[in-house]
Amino acid sequence: MEEGRKKIYFASDAHLGLDVIENPLDSERRLVRWLDSIKKDASSLFLLGDMFDYWFEYKYVVPKGFTRFLGKLGELSDMGVKIYIFIGNHDIWMFDYLPKEIGAVVVREPMTIELMGKKFFLAHGDGLGDPNKMFRFIRRFFRNKLCQRLYKGINPWFTIPLGQTWSRHSRSSKLGSEEESYLGEDREYLVKFAKEDAKTNNVDYYIFGHRHIMLDLAMADKKRVVILGDWITNFSYASFDGSELRLSVFEENGNQ
Repeated sequence: MEEGRKKIYFASDAHLGLDVIENPLDSERRLVRWLDSIKKDASSLFLLGDMFDYWFEYKYVVPKGFTRFLGKLGELSDMGVKIYIFIGNHDIWMFDYLPKEIGAVVVREPMTIELMGKKFFLAHGDGLGDPNKMFRFIRRFFRNKLCQRLYKGINPWFTIPLGQTWSRHSRSSKLGSEEESYLGEDREYLVKFAKEDAKTNNVDYYIFGHRHIMLDLAMADKKRVVILGDWITNFSYASFDGSELRLSVFEENGNQ
């Protein structure tokens, strides 16, 4: 690792490929410009899920698109940046393509990891206390290995458009809705999860995606819970330099 690469970055929920937003390609370009801006000092990059609005890979087939994003990740990886990509609830079906192609580590479950002397609990956030029973059922169904194998046996000419249509409907139904507003400390299930987990685990920072809100909340004993926002409307990320964890918005003028 080059001298000067001392920052760790976190981002989530780009939903690349989502075509119900205005200028989806512009959103990808903006994300790539952010990645380009951090390459000078990044040691690690944690992408905490739903970077793709839909992703299902076969042995020889992956969804088309995202070339700018994947190319920039490959460049960062070649420069020595360690890249972790968490599966979300829209891009569960990552297997070996990204590890082989860009050297990324695909993370399928919440991760507790020590970084620069601090302990982090990292997760996309789905499945951690969400009260929606239908969502929990669908999540179990999508993660079932038998269901994945059966789905994989269907021709991708059918499954990829089907998956993209479902994913588009799921995300577009929530855009701008009250569901994606901050519910308050007593109702945000990821905050409640973090507070409960902190009673028994020595974690300094809880970082989540999934909710599409920007939140940096202090808890007891100097612990904090951070929800990363997204790259649809917020263009937000977190960074850690060994002493300070910051939740920021990427500004095009370079003031971050």
